[in-house]
Amino acid sequence: MENVVGTRPLAKAKTITIWVLRAVLGLAFITFAAMKLSGQPEMIAEFEQVGLGQWFRYFTGILELIGGIALLVPRISIIGAVLLLAIDVGAFIAQISVLHIDWIHTVVLGAVISLLVYLQRDGAKARLPNSR
Repeated sequence: MENVVGTRPLAKAKTITIWVLRAVLGLAFITFAAMKLSGQPEMIAEFEQVGLGQWFRYFTGILELIGGIALLVPRISIIGAVLLLAIDVGAFIAQISVLHIDWIHTVVLGAVISLLVYLQRDGAKARLPNSR
């Protein structure tokens, strides 16, 4: 009985941590999406430098918006996190190979998103069809 009682605070801390990460990352990526979709001059210039055209800015902004909102929905949060991790990897590659600007924030974001995926792994496994 002591083990069950002793793990309860850990489970509560994990749940709180997951929700804080979801909220912070979700709002951050919704903000990033708004910057891209509203046509901020620095975003236009950055995507112009990447060379794929402004359609790619809109595409990236929409994916960030979808991922940011998905983080806030518990049943699909892990899918949103994986989507945002893929976007983050793409941003890292663009920043080191084409843009030649600060890339450390993409590494930090990637680490935090990876932590969120890791913390949600048990819930995701439980929702798989053959996991019971």
